[in-house]
Amino acid sequence: MSAAHLDPARRHDVVMFFDVTDGNPNGDPDGGNQPRTDDETGQGLVTDVAIKRKIRDTVALMRGDDPRYGIFVEAGHALNTRIEEGLAAAPGRADQAQQWLCEHYFDIRMFGAVLSTGAKGGAGQVRGPLQVGFARSIDPILPADHAITRVTQTRQEDIDKGERTEMGSKWTVPYGLYRAHAFYSAPRAAKTGVTSDDLTALWRAIAMMFDHDRSATRGEMKLCGLWIFSHPDALGVAPAASLTKRIQVSRTNPDKPARQHLDYQRTIADTPLPDGVQLTTEVDLWL
Repeated sequence: MSAAHLDPARRHDVVMFFDVTDGNPNGDPDGGNQPRTDDETGQGLVTDVAIKRKIRDTVALMRGDDPRYGIFVEAGHALNTRIEEGLAAAPGRADQAQQWLCEHYFDIRMFGAVLSTGAKGGAGQVRGPLQVGFARSIDPILPADHAITRVTQTRQEDIDKGERTEMGSKWTVPYGLYRAHAFYSAPRAAKTGVTSDDLTALWRAIAMMFDHDRSATRGEMKLCGLWIFSHPDALGVAPAASLTKRIQVSRTNPDKPARQHLDYQRTIADTPLPDGVQLTTEVDLWL
């Protein structure tokens, strides 16, 4: 019998923690690429879109040769072209076109997609079973703007004028520990065709997503914790908030700036859990 967190017919509520050191986890294009923050609290934010992008890219690396694990939202590929492929596979039947697209694209199957664009009227909309929220830092962050220089020019005429360097800037967060939640609906998963193999790929992709998304801009990012509360059935036996709050972190020394995840203490209230709920630990760097 498969593990509870791999059962697509059960509801799952997910808690994850990740951190950033000397990097920009999610720049805001409307704010000069500054790290996103809550203006009132100063806490850092990372959008659900950024998190799902990392999952998509990692699944593509893991299962790129498997026709069932295509990625619908992928750089360099027009969405309408892919929608039209589904419509061609099921002429005149938008519901069957949706089914075809779900079978061929992991991210439609898991996250859903808007398929109503295109000259042929599209294929409607798929509401995915996995919904990911914004990640929010535990403490306020203090973004820093660093002036940087480059030893060559962009234009030859600037070199001809005698210029030797160009100035730029780079935003970083010295350190931030972020928390995010995700919620998996089994009834929606039954409609999109999620399998146990899909959940295996999902949890592994989340665990590995920062290791395959390295860049100088993002500094050093890592997943610090991933916990999955699995209900005994599709509907569930407890509100998600009553489960996710069981995992908490707190500063070990509030007077000292945090610079690593071990500057926080992690606690898990795992007993007693509601009847039938199982807790799976996929990643826990506090152990």
